[in-house]
Amino acid sequence: MIDKTDMETQAIKEARRFFAEALKELGLMPSFQNRSAQEIDQVIEACVDGFQESMRKQVAARDGCNDEIPF
Repeated sequence: MIDKTDMETQAIKEARRFFAEALKELGLMPSFQNRSAQEIDQVIEACVDGFQESMRKQVAARDGCNDEIPF
């Protein structure tokens, strides 16, 4: 994500709790407990970016439109 909106910044911050819960469930918290908020946010952003990119590709493949520009 580049130039996040205030809403995106808040969403990423709030996602930290869910990320921490998943880490605890998987027994991975020790590997992340000394990471900074900025590093955790980087992981969250990478997941969000990858998810969004996959969704765009799936829609383009389904609709038969592979153009990034819709006109």
